[in-house]
Amino acid sequence: MLARMTSEPEQQIGVGTQDAFQRLWTPHRMAYIQGENKPTGPGADDGCPFCTIPAKSDEDGLVIARGEHVYAVLNLYPYNGGHLMVVPFRHVADYTELDGPETVELAEFTKRAMTALRTASGAHGFNIGMNQGSVAGAGIAAHLHQHVVPRWGGDTNFMPVVGHTKVLPQLLADTRAMLAGAWPA
Repeated sequence: MLARMTSEPEQQIGVGTQDAFQRLWTPHRMAYIQGENKPTGPGADDGCPFCTIPAKSDEDGLVIARGEHVYAVLNLYPYNGGHLMVVPFRHVADYTELDGPETVELAEFTKRAMTALRTASGAHGFNIGMNQGSVAGAGIAAHLHQHVVPRWGGDTNFMPVVGHTKVLPQLLADTRAMLAGAWPA
């Protein structure tokens, strides 16, 4: 669903006086705000999206690449275009729960993600990290996932600061196809 940007103030009766601000409507974000598709409990059988994604096709699940222990997937609610996550197939919540092969492949996939993002989009830098636990900001705390967020020098987009809104230049399906094509073997 595409956001709709209006050039004229929205006419709404009874909501105060008209102002000069333009509105960027992003109703698809309401699913995230309301916690749609968020697991209801701590187990893999409680609706964990990271457990259901691997059963989907790469296109339907927005999967970029699959390994033996982890997979790379686009974030449905990205901070920037190309924002992806590296996720273990096994349902674990904490980084310390990963075994040796899972830890190694998670690190290797993170490196491949950086390479693919540089190749496909010319990313200049990255924010890479994990939010461990809901108090640390994890949207899905029950299933470990590492974020890889590309950044570009000179990106002076004011929308996140002023409007608390991200403007993404490409549909997720197109971004997935681009990154899958650039994924190093």
